[in-house]
Amino acid sequence: MFPQRVRLQYETSLCNATCLIGCRVQRLPEGSTERYTRWINSLTQDQLITQAYTSHGPTVVMPTWFCSRKLFLKVGLFDEGGKGVPEDLLFFYQLLRQGSRPFRVDQGLLVYRYHERAATHSVTEETIWKLRVDFLQERVLSQWENFTIWNAGKQGRKLYRCLSLTNQKKVKAFCDVDENKIQKSFYTYEESKQRPKPTVPILHYKEATGPFIICVKLDMTGGVLEENLNSLQLKEGTDYFHFN
Repeated sequence: MFPQRVRLQYETSLCNATCLIGCRVQRLPEGSTERYTRWINSLTQDQLITQAYTSHGPTVVMPTWFCSRKLFLKVGLFDEGGKGVPEDLLFFYQLLRQGSRPFRVDQGLLVYRYHERAATHSVTEETIWKLRVDFLQERVLSQWENFTIWNAGKQGRKLYRCLSLTNQKKVKAFCDVDENKIQKSFYTYEESKQRPKPTVPILHYKEATGPFIICVKLDMTGGVLEENLNSLQLKEGTDYFHFN
């Protein structure tokens, strides 16, 4: 870490005592996990909360964390389950449940090293997926009467299938930009035990209504997704949340 890290994060904590404080990072080797690093460093302070449901994990990364012992004990320490347990994600979710929030010092104060034997690689994608789906249902979907899943493809359908029956019934439509998917008109949940099998309309995104759960990967469409969202004049954290 850089010499000024502790001082700057400590000074920030004096005015943000109930916050988990992170910072921007420099990646080593340079250029590793490029999209992830860009996400870590470019989130706005509001997005540190609204994008807590994405597959990237905690919006301030654990090597940068700084907080008071009082806050650490209040949240409840780390899960010491060992290899394969995403203790940072579990702690981060519990922090949000406690009503605290992340905050970032907008300076690069840490060199974040990437290597293939890092413990993070022992955590399976399905473990993370289940935690994320459960947290999304708890924090967002429980507050909504209905919603639209933005992506009628693999990821959107997977999310739908993993929702509780109560939340599946809240899905009023899928929406997409892919004409091939839109022309199918609806998605049928073939594996459902319900009879008749549930069907969900598939609409063009301009014909769909929010709120939305966005199941399209960030920073992968050359700005097209972001332009489409802006064209609808939607507010992140109110009208939509990113999930992928």
